[in-house]
Amino acid sequence: MGIIAHGLIFHGMPERYDEIGRTYSMSRRTDPMIASALEVALGESGTVLNVGAGTGSYEPRERDVIALEPSPVMIAQRRRDAAPAVRGRAEALPFDNASFDAVMGVLTVHHWSDWRRGLAECARVARNRVVLLTWDPSIATFWLVNEYFPEHVAFDRRRFPSMIELTDVLGAIQTEPVLVPANCKDGFLGAFWRRPEAYLRPELRDGMSAFAQLPQAEARFARLKDDIASGKWHRMHADLLSLDAIDLGYRLVIAHARSH
Repeated sequence: MGIIAHGLIFHGMPERYDEIGRTYSMSRRTDPMIASALEVALGESGTVLNVGAGTGSYEPRERDVIALEPSPVMIAQRRRDAAPAVRGRAEALPFDNASFDAVMGVLTVHHWSDWRRGLAECARVARNRVVLLTWDPSIATFWLVNEYFPEHVAFDRRRFPSMIELTDVLGAIQTEPVLVPANCKDGFLGAFWRRPEAYLRPELRDGMSAFAQLPQAEARFARLKDDIASGKWHRMHADLLSLDAIDLGYRLVIAHARSH
């Protein structure tokens, strides 16, 4: 691939996911609908860098992929046949300019210590495009956070860059809504919008970084359990039960690379 790696510097280790991501591969799996959208967004890109790669759920099998991930705990959970992984951070990518056809990042930008610098680095090493799956903080949130964790709304709106902010760094962007299917296989925060019982399972919540940072989470989930048992949740959200997919604000962002 003609990639030249430079020296790596790590600050503030261990990463958050060294602590909360130990069972990540059990709950965060590839959803076919989301994977298909990412494949289309990558276009004809033959070489791809996956930044904040985690366990590699959405790495395209038919392309030449390098994964970049800061957490050794996450790297250790990657499949044996997964793309080779380099330990590093988005803010200081250890690759030369225009090293890859495309750079991708899946629900990762909000975890970076300096997302502006990280995105600038992604644009630097991409020859053709940067493809991100992220969340648009201007979109209304859903019942779990609205009714049980309202403080999380403000928290997420601070850490997720807006579409305007992404444009400021990446230039013109193309955005596409990514609907979340009712049977979503990937256990991110909004995945179980029609299956409230799933949020009561600690092994699934362990794959959602939001709950590692919110106080008194167990009391909130106890209330959700009571609302499910009493039928209150189903009465309040009967409109959701007939939907096959929903727009929760997840967005596919495509930025075509500027000249280097």
